[in-house]
Amino acid sequence: MPGKAKLANKLREKCGVVGISLSDRDAARPLYYSLYALQHRGQESAGIVTHDGFQQHEHVEMGLVGDAFDEDDIAQLPGPQGIGHVRYPTAGGVNECCAQPFSVSFQSGSLGLAHNGNLVNADEVRTQLEAQGHAFTSNGDTEVIAHDLARNLLDDGLVSAVRETVERIHGSYSLTITYGGKVLGLRDPQGNRPLVLGEIDDGYILASESSAIDTLGGERIRDVEPGELVILEPDGEGYESYHVADAPQTAHCFFEHVYFARPDSVLDDRLVYEVRRELGRQLWEESGIETDVVMPVPDSGRAFATGYAEAAGEDGAKTEFAEGLMKNRYVGRTFIMPTQGEREQAVRLKLNPIKSTIDGKTVTLIDDSIVRGTTSTQLIELLYEAGAEEVHVRIGSPPIIAPCYMGIDMKTREELIAADQSIADIRDEIGADSLQYISIDAITEALGRSETDLCLGCVTGEYPYDIEGEERDRDISRPDLDVPEGAAD
Repeated sequence: MPGKAKLANKLREKCGVVGISLSDRDAARPLYYSLYALQHRGQESAGIVTHDGFQQHEHVEMGLVGDAFDEDDIAQLPGPQGIGHVRYPTAGGVNECCAQPFSVSFQSGSLGLAHNGNLVNADEVRTQLEAQGHAFTSNGDTEVIAHDLARNLLDDGLVSAVRETVERIHGSYSLTITYGGKVLGLRDPQGNRPLVLGEIDDGYILASESSAIDTLGGERIRDVEPGELVILEPDGEGYESYHVADAPQTAHCFFEHVYFARPDSVLDDRLVYEVRRELGRQLWEESGIETDVVMPVPDSGRAFATGYAEAAGEDGAKTEFAEGLMKNRYVGRTFIMPTQGEREQAVRLKLNPIKSTIDGKTVTLIDDSIVRGTTSTQLIELLYEAGAEEVHVRIGSPPIIAPCYMGIDMKTREELIAADQSIADIRDEIGADSLQYISIDAITEALGRSETDLCLGCVTGEYPYDIEGEERDRDISRPDLDVPEGAAD
């Protein structure tokens, strides 16, 4: 990151999107509140685009939602329809040109587009569009989708134009779009990234998570289906649904349930909190060890730890659930750490052990995942310094052995501690008395889905998309685009 030391010891989602259509009031403020509910999905930039029936208005800034907007900004976004976006970048840079929603004007009008996910054939589509005269202002894949859709809208109706774009792009995406006073929601054919439809008092909403709908006092209707286009009516009175693409299998990202989504969200008909509790119970069944206390790494390990402790108690184990680490919520992930010593200090700034819970005790520490292992090592050291006699680590996901290409900031195997080490090696490196991860079978059981309907690429090394240099877990290939010879040069 320009000007900042990258803190990549935890996984980070790429984006959160929202779209709202109301009957007779401006959508900007509800969009603003919705982005607050989705702030955990992106903390580098925030933006809103609205449409007043005649023209489009936009405000996009770097920073958190509360920093990106003030009262004047909201007042200058009239119109009952609009979309919003929060971003953490994985494709494109950390700068204003890649912040979203992305707006483009063309002969037939203007559109705004917000994107959660990542295309794996963006370069091919961009090259073809550049050969046709399209000029790009960013290196992000969102602008590629916007230009391709704008091109198709010159010749086709709205649904046909969307269908044609879907046939040309390959990868993961949930989109919210404004065009001509309409708000659209689109989910990729394999449903890799979430998108939820809801109803509020005077209109309808599309959002990455149902927690945004709850924030507005609305009701979740259902998940947008893979390959489905939802068009919210301009008067806020209803919506239309079109199936624009088919896929023989889904590829839902299992990490949405393990880590990314808020625990109070319902995704793909499952309450995230209950999924995590069930994964905790599965952890106990697969690798439980009786210790004096079981404690979570806050906040993401809490639901796992409660399920684990509950299952242990049912089996007669004398293991007590305890909060042994207190989190300082005022230290953000962009805390500047120019030296190794300061990077180690950052863990102490964020988490402080409660010695009375730990001193003289055997401890099971539960977290959702291990990426590089640096944070795990430092937490275990903290627990021993606080007097722990033993520290056993249990993880609510399988070992992450491969990068994610679908919108999570894992780009190389060199970043991943499990890519080339055994569990025993990792245990020794982080200094734990024992270490166990949950199995893929437990993941599929907790989600109620087969392995073939999930994206498990980061834990298997086989992907549900056609990614250059990587193995596939299904018969799939990217679209064969007619890129002019020499255009890629």
